Amino acid sequence: MNMNKIPEGWHRHSNGGGLVQDTAKVEPEAYVGKDAWVDGSARVSDFARVFGNARVFGSARVSDNAEVSGNAWVFGSARVSDFARVFGNARVFGSARVFGSARVFGDARVSDFARVFGSAQVWV
Repeated sequence: MNMNKIPEGWHRHSNGGGLVQDTAKVEPEAYVGKDAWVDGSARVSDFARVFGNARVFGSARVSDNAEVSGNAWVFGSARVSDFARVFGNARVFGSARVFGSARVFGDARVSDFARVFGSAQVWV
């Protein structure tokens, strides 16, 4: 997707300027950086941050003070919350949950019904 042109059915988020599909919901306090995007029925709420080339899509949820950055993707019905971070080329998808102060990074994949929480770190 060309990040310089806003496609029909999309808008730039007021806090960060990232692309948000009209079907997705990003709360005003959340941050979506200029090269990041949120689409489908995804939700970004509270003070969550999505930046870099990150993507949140499907029916995924990112909330609280969580961060998704780099080239990371959070999709499907995955949830990232609390102070968790997903970054690098990591993918969190399916019904996976990442919460607490957990970190998923590098080329790691967390999927299905996996739970990563506390101060756990998953990377490849």
